[in-house]
Amino acid sequence: MSRKNVLIAGLVTAAISAVLLTFTLRPEGTGKLHQTAVPNPAQEKAFKKTSLTQDVSATDRLNRVDVSRHLSTMLAETNGASPGDISAYAKRLQQGHGHITMLMWIDFRTEQTSTFKSSLPEGSDQENQQLLRYLNTAKAAIKKHQAYESPTFIIGKKKYYFMAQRDKAGHFGVIALINQKILDRVAEHQLKNLRLIPYPKEGKYRVESVHTDTLKDITVKTGHDNENASHYYENEIVVRFQNGHPAAGQLQTIAADIQSKEPRKLGYAYIFRSEKMNYTELKAYFSKKWKPEYTEPHYMYLTNDVVNEKTGANVLTPNDLLFSTYQWNLPAIETEQGWNLSKGSKDVVVAVVDTGVQASHPDLKGQLLAGYNAITKGSKPDDDVGHGTHVTGIIGALTNNKEGVAGISWFNKILPVKALDNSGAGTTYSVAEGIIWAADKGAKVINLSLGNYADSQFLHDAIKYAYDRDVVLVSASGNDNTERPGYPAAYPEVIAVAATNASGDRASFSNYGDYIDVAAPGESIASTYPDNQYAALSGTSMASPHVAALAGLIRSLNPALTNKEVMDLMTSNAVDLGTPGHDKYYGWGQVDIYKTLQAATGSEVPLQLFPQQVGRQLKSLQQNLQSSD
Repeated sequence: MSRKNVLIAGLVTAAISAVLLTFTLRPEGTGKLHQTAVPNPAQEKAFKKTSLTQDVSATDRLNRVDVSRHLSTMLAETNGASPGDISAYAKRLQQGHGHITMLMWIDFRTEQTSTFKSSLPEGSDQENQQLLRYLNTAKAAIKKHQAYESPTFIIGKKKYYFMAQRDKAGHFGVIALINQKILDRVAEHQLKNLRLIPYPKEGKYRVESVHTDTLKDITVKTGHDNENASHYYENEIVVRFQNGHPAAGQLQTIAADIQSKEPRKLGYAYIFRSEKMNYTELKAYFSKKWKPEYTEPHYMYLTNDVVNEKTGANVLTPNDLLFSTYQWNLPAIETEQGWNLSKGSKDVVVAVVDTGVQASHPDLKGQLLAGYNAITKGSKPDDDVGHGTHVTGIIGALTNNKEGVAGISWFNKILPVKALDNSGAGTTYSVAEGIIWAADKGAKVINLSLGNYADSQFLHDAIKYAYDRDVVLVSASGNDNTERPGYPAAYPEVIAVAATNASGDRASFSNYGDYIDVAAPGESIASTYPDNQYAALSGTSMASPHVAALAGLIRSLNPALTNKEVMDLMTSNAVDLGTPGHDKYYGWGQVDIYKTLQAATGSEVPLQLFPQQVGRQLKSLQQNLQSSD
């Protein structure tokens, strides 16, 4: 046995002994066994389809509740207003909410009707007749002082419904026609992110797929194939030179040899794009002529979204419209009790490296800092996917503002970094650049709801860069129901997050493995969505920001804690699920905000953190061993 393996074996033995000791001292009955059976591919696909259906259904309900509130507010705020003021109000409402296709205002005192955006969608004769039936039913209902809400109906290929309300005095009524394009958008989003379809499509941006272990070419034909696939740009290569920075003349030589424009540089690594060579040829060229420290493909990273203890503490129930009915996830991790101890601080910045964010969303007003766009330099980090806006809302949607959803943090500022493009995919370079930029701008927590199965030294360098600057890094484990380690979650400097459902069981899609640190709610999570709307999404992408938000609360409550101490606090105070102690499905358990913040109030981290510290050391040793093989 090699010297390195002897050392690792010794540490493993010590770790096992420490963990066994912890189990022995653990009070009987404090653990809770939960379902950990791993579904087979057919079951997994069925479960994922169920999750997708639940997400679309929940999004429909969120949308209807939100529209109902807007109509009620319109009736209240335009009471006694002039026709011109009513028209201006309707225009503003429709400009901010593009899904409100038509508004019809009825003055029952004069029987006058005003219609805003009056052109109705046109379909077949049968579809048009159905639309008119629902419209007439809506008119008849409010004439009888009854609210009305139609079922979803289809015109052409688009989904719609009618909603009607009348003011309390009975003078006015309003009817809205709502375009439900958000349902198709959520369904398409989840088909990709729950890996129910091959994603990304090969051929786009010259993308190739290889088996993660062998790097042999494979074709991803089904969503399930993603668990073995890593995607990369076939005509690009990442290179780190032995001496750090090659001379300008050497770069010119390389550019001529491989027919490349000026390479992109980040840290010590360069990315070369060749007009004539594929990755295999580029690797052979650099290895033979330049003897680099390492070369690797320029990998793509994809979004990873797809679904109480008795404390005696005062429960702070916010008045956000959708909280009590739809946000099961916050009570599940003792958020309301935790708010007694910390609601966050504007001085602790949480970065979201993702698809960007809709900065003008009314439920995110004042919560965002000026961010960065690593995809299109000089542009704002606007969200053209929806993923980043959803993740951001979980962390910091405005709480107690009578609107939409409640975020976990009331006051932490969020720094949006767009590192994924309009397909929901990004590269090693863009993700690494986003991480480094956020660390340099003072982020104390970085959320990474993205991943790949490729272990990239280039990306790991960026992770280490941020970790060395005392940043807490949190990442989603992935949605392929596989034990294969996903990156960046599996790096020892990162908190790896699995997903649970409302029953506290492992979400059927959630990746698992010895690298998992904690679990958090990730099934049918309600949050902000582009076009000033709300959606329910499932995935470990949704679980990760729960943990990032908790890290922000901890650092707000006790700024003296290091990133390692914050990580240890979250793992040591998690609610144990599954097999007692650490297991590959839940890590140390589901995070508990109240319990963790209680522990963070002291100036020192408790001694019982030792098993978690050993677990992270083993994670690091395993990573080093894999890197050296």
